[in-house]
Amino acid sequence: MSVYSFVNGVARGWLGAALLSVACAQAAEVEPHHVPDNLAQRLMACTLCHGKEGRATNTGFFPRIAGKPEGYLYHQLRHFREGRRNNAGMTALLDPLSDAYLREIASHFSSLTLPYPSPAPINASAQLLAQGAGLVRRGDEARELPACVACHGEALTGVRPNVPGLLGLPRDYLIGQLGGWQTGLRQAFAPDCMAHVAQKLAPSEVSAISAWLASQPLPVDTHPVAALPAQMPLRCGVAPEAAR
Repeated sequence: MSVYSFVNGVARGWLGAALLSVACAQAAEVEPHHVPDNLAQRLMACTLCHGKEGRATNTGFFPRIAGKPEGYLYHQLRHFREGRRNNAGMTALLDPLSDAYLREIASHFSSLTLPYPSPAPINASAQLLAQGAGLVRRGDEARELPACVACHGEALTGVRPNVPGLLGLPRDYLIGQLGGWQTGLRQAFAPDCMAHVAQKLAPSEVSAISAWLASQPLPVDTHPVAALPAQMPLRCGVAPEAAR
């Protein structure tokens, strides 16, 4: 083969590759990749951390958001955006979003009815679990410490629209949130009733409550209830617009 023929062949190869590249680009313009324009698609940033459809992950630090009461989810989004809850990633994501969009997000995840996994095995003594069960079910009247069921419902699945369920959450997450209320890293609208409760708990009690809650299976009906049978034992703050 002459040098001319070799160079000519290489040139033709490059030209062919270039033409193929242009053709592919034109085809991509003619047939673009279609991404669904719906809320679930736009909220994939949430599910990257909170698991598919907001079901939570097995890391122990990202809670389930699917099926939580709508008002509760909306308020937590506001707390992150406005600095009452301390998470730089969440704040950065939510900072540019309007209240109306936060309500859409809350409504979407609240509407999801998805099965819960079985509780993970808990390494805790029978004595610790019994202590946790007592505090959750009965509280401690001598210390004016209300039972968890008095606010979160007898089945602990939450109360619409603003009180979350406590079952189906990882032990580490529960410990972290109670600790956050104790230290002020997690806050809510004043009066902050959960901070009042958490600050009465000893470290061993935080561990006991978290272990017992994380070990409990979910009831057949996991939906939050419509109302409590009696008035809540503490006055809890509400969103400013709801107070007007």
